[in-house]
Amino acid sequence: MKPANNIWIQKEQCPCGDWKCFIKYEGEEQGQACQPTKNGTSLSSSSEVIFAPYVGQIFKSYDEAFEFYSNFARRNGFSIRKARSTESHNLGVYRRDFVCYRSGFNQPRKKVNVEHPRDRKSVRCGCDAKLYLTKEIVNCVTQWYVSQFSNVHNHELLEDDQVRLLPAYRKIQEADQERIILLSKAGFPVNRIIKILELKKGVQPGQLPFIEKDIRNFLRTCKKTVQENDALLTEKRVTDMMELLEACKAMAERDGDFIFDFLTDANGKVENIAWSYGDSVRAFNLFGDAVQFDITYQSITYGMLLGLLSGIDNHGKPIVFACALVQEENPHAIVWALQTVVRFMRGRPQTIVTDLEPGLRDSIVSELPNTKHVISLWYIMSKLSSWFSLPLGLKYSEFKSEFEMVCYVESTEDFGHLWSHLITKFGLGSDKHISLLWSCRACWAFSFIKDCFVARITTAEYMRSVDSFLKGVLNEQTCLQVFFEQVGLAAKLGYGAKEDLPFLHLKTCMPVEEHAQGILTPYAFSVYQHELVLSVQYAIIEMAKGSYVACHYKKVDEEYLLLWIQEGEQIHCSCKGFEQSGVLCRHALRLFITKNYFQLPYHYFPIRWRWENSFLPMDQESSRLVKEEYYRALHSLTDALLTESLFSKERFNYAHKELTALLDQVKNMPVDEVPEILTNNFSES
Repeated sequence: MKPANNIWIQKEQCPCGDWKCFIKYEGEEQGQACQPTKNGTSLSSSSEVIFAPYVGQIFKSYDEAFEFYSNFARRNGFSIRKARSTESHNLGVYRRDFVCYRSGFNQPRKKVNVEHPRDRKSVRCGCDAKLYLTKEIVNCVTQWYVSQFSNVHNHELLEDDQVRLLPAYRKIQEADQERIILLSKAGFPVNRIIKILELKKGVQPGQLPFIEKDIRNFLRTCKKTVQENDALLTEKRVTDMMELLEACKAMAERDGDFIFDFLTDANGKVENIAWSYGDSVRAFNLFGDAVQFDITYQSITYGMLLGLLSGIDNHGKPIVFACALVQEENPHAIVWALQTVVRFMRGRPQTIVTDLEPGLRDSIVSELPNTKHVISLWYIMSKLSSWFSLPLGLKYSEFKSEFEMVCYVESTEDFGHLWSHLITKFGLGSDKHISLLWSCRACWAFSFIKDCFVARITTAEYMRSVDSFLKGVLNEQTCLQVFFEQVGLAAKLGYGAKEDLPFLHLKTCMPVEEHAQGILTPYAFSVYQHELVLSVQYAIIEMAKGSYVACHYKKVDEEYLLLWIQEGEQIHCSCKGFEQSGVLCRHALRLFITKNYFQLPYHYFPIRWRWENSFLPMDQESSRLVKEEYYRALHSLTDALLTESLFSKERFNYAHKELTALLDQVKNMPVDEVPEILTNNFSES
């Protein structure tokens, strides 16, 4: 029953602590085994029309015929079973009989010597409904045809909500089998397992495709197998952990900067292990101001929890700092993992971003008292549907919109007032998830964390990239040693793999844009450029004592207060964009432009976002200058082409056709190093 390979899943237990509450992740199949009908009953996932069999109907195999007849029977309120088969020496089995489940009569059983024998009533009543198949060979091809068919029953047919309870249709899918075994091993009784599966699949009570009796029979049948497999898996886990430890020792011998640590249990077996790389430590010195600690993935094969310490470099790429594997999900193990990976870094981050894990909150407070703990709003928004879509129903979309608005309120007083109004409006005062969010509001609400530097690791873009990385290395074929190698490879690729960085041309022709382009990396410059382009939509109104107000020209945005300090050329905006990301916001940029700045003060270009603070070689700068020359030449040509093509429809159609073909051809060309070019070559063309 247990898989041989190491399989990782995202933890589904809700951080609210309720054993009945599970989180559904995006893209997860939900309730595929059962689909509610208009009457609240369930049918199979197939909604196609099943026609009645007829004499002479041809099937490629008897299995195909049995499936067809079984689907027909389910739609008509009964089930079928295989009866006799007839075979010959030449043809083998040449006849198959399928009959109604109530066909025939039970033969009286021999009495056993027990004090109170059970008197079971038979369901068989001599029903004559049947389908007989006969094999024939036509043009050397074997096929089966219906030789007899009868749909006359001598008993009542069942309704949709009853037919699904027939033994023939009560199937426990493989995914459900795995979850049942895990829950049973965790000590959950069968009635609670039923409730958990109903919540997981999102079906009404009693609408699963199997019943409590089936679970009991399944657990009884596989009990011995589970015990045997548990012993094998325990041995496999010990072996794999020893292999991982040996791989760490071998890596430490090859690379003096590699570092690892581990804990053993009372029997001397490896219990927890963590490791990091020399490049990771050096990267932490550059980009360890804001980090993420992810413990959302768990191995269902070994029961181990993965802790990943990561961050973002100045090119916007996820960067791995350290990994930890712990045997049990408990506060002691989490504290050890956090202590160890931070010790590897030889420093403390300004900010650490995590999920909604109560154990993590307590660990960070005790182990990193001077580090600000931030819970990413992306994590919270991904859980809202699981928490509130069912109780709120059609009101959920409205709630989600208002919830997100409340999250970004600037004042803590306004946040408290709007939060109370929100939960009162939607009647969520007693909801356990609302209580959980309120208890940790200081870690996720904007009004509490607006001064925290997070280096853009709370954006949905970064979160998705980390999730994609984890899913890439945590595949079903990954044993612990292979996982170790994959993480090491991914870490090296993140530390300075030379890649063709995107070219970003100037959009505003403002001196402050050109100045920033030569300082910031393309990723940071793209964020800066986006804010600069939007800055022209704001008006700056001067107030008293060096204060200003930034107003959007269409009033689609709220007003923002800016404070100008002449000494040190400092601007403080109420949106706290620079404090959070290290890139100036559109409101501050607008004020600098209003004050006729052609170059911004260098303290508004943090070291972590500059070219000079990069693992990538600085010769990328020469490549950028060449690409700028390319851009100007092509931009001039396209401007002329656009002007000439708009004189007539014939010109437009021709230009459109040729450009489409040219674009496809260019996309298919290999990408080589940018060659040296001469500007006069372009001027001649």
